Amino acid sequence: MALKPTIYKFKLSVSDLNHDYFDTLNLTVALHPSETKERMMVRVLVFCLHAYQDHENLMTFTKGLSAIDEPDIWLRGLDDQLHLWIDVGEPSFERIKKSCRLSKQTYVYSFNSKSNAWWKQSQTQFSSLPVNVLSFDWQEIQGLSGLLVRKMDFSVTLSGESAFIAAENEQVEVNWQALQLNEE
Repeated sequence: MALKPTIYKFKLSVSDLNHDYFDTLNLTVALHPSETKERMMVRVLVFCLHAYQDHENLMTFTKGLSAIDEPDIWLRGLDDQLHLWIDVGEPSFERIKKSCRLSKQTYVYSFNSKSNAWWKQSQTQFSSLPVNVLSFDWQEIQGLSGLLVRKMDFSVTLSGESAFIAAENEQVEVNWQALQLNEE
């Protein structure tokens, strides 16, 4: 019998000072049996980072690890056109090349202890693609995942290249670094 995902519920008060966006998001997120808590928390954080782009509430988590042809998060327009493709982790060059053809914007968020080695190997290839590549600090992501319980109420404040996340009894700060930005 296959293992079932673990379901988490998030109520997120997002204050994105970079984009003058303020909203409350209610998310139900499935933790795939082969996914780490750190990876799932990166998906939630990245959803908050791009929430300002979601004018019609169409941005969704996909099947992720269960569907190899889908990103972790996408934003499709009312006409079903793919506006935003977001991958979490260290995807292959071929995967991102394909995503750049399918979507208007592509983002990759790297987050674990192997990120630097992956980027050193991939940087030359990725430089030929219109893709945005960002990296989170692994230790800070581990701290963020330490806040996780099945039902969460977070306050997320985004400013510059950092996120300040406040839970009921703890706070963490998560920083990111742009490795490659597609200037459109």
